[in-house]
Amino acid sequence: MKNYRLKIQYDGTRYRGWQRLAGRDDTIQGKIENVLSRLLDVPVQLDGAGRTDAGVHARCQVANVHLACGWEPAEMRQKLNEYLPEDIRILEVSQAGERFHSRLNALAKVYEYHLLKEGCYDVFARKYSWQMMQPLDTGRMRRAAEYLTGEHDFRGFCTKASKKKSTVRRLDAIEIRETEDSVYLRFEGNGFLYNMVRILTGTLVEIGAGKREPESIRDILQQKERSLAGETAPAQGLTLLAVRYD
Repeated sequence: MKNYRLKIQYDGTRYRGWQRLAGRDDTIQGKIENVLSRLLDVPVQLDGAGRTDAGVHARCQVANVHLACGWEPAEMRQKLNEYLPEDIRILEVSQAGERFHSRLNALAKVYEYHLLKEGCYDVFARKYSWQMMQPLDTGRMRRAAEYLTGEHDFRGFCTKASKKKSTVRRLDAIEIRETEDSVYLRFEGNGFLYNMVRILTGTLVEIGAGKREPESIRDILQQKERSLAGETAPAQGLTLLAVRYD
């Protein structure tokens, strides 16, 4: 049995997220598994590096699958792209070691959120960005981001936090880049909780808009209450850029 490693790109606009859902055929994982299952005439289970939310995109998601077939990686890529919808593409297939697991072996993930500045509406970017209705002070946002980097309990920045599983994560970097018409927030860390990046983004936007102070981040981290953080940013502005391995 071979362990295949896949690099996948997708536009998440019309999907319910990465993870398969019983009785539905509108998830990324489900679409790929269904194609493989039909081609091989056996049930197939794909493991992904992370579970992107409904409407979230990926430039390079990583997954792996164990298959008892004689396909070469290039052949598998060609077959999948032939039958997958155009908004899901397999960028690369390679043969991985038997013990490789796309999620368990991941060292870090990189997400980017795209904000369109006030007055810079772009009809072609509406499915891939969040339109701002007020100016943002990126200096305030960067000061707030300094409180977030490092290892913290991010329970206050997630929804559906489990009482049994740890909500401690490590944020290695938050980069805030500004162009003439956009602000890009890039998050790199060893793992992210449910809605975590979108809540971090919503909170930083409120700080940039002057609705809360940068120092409020410390209170959210200390008190671990979701109600103290900002709104959950819309899904369409978020993209998984990369998954890092050794």
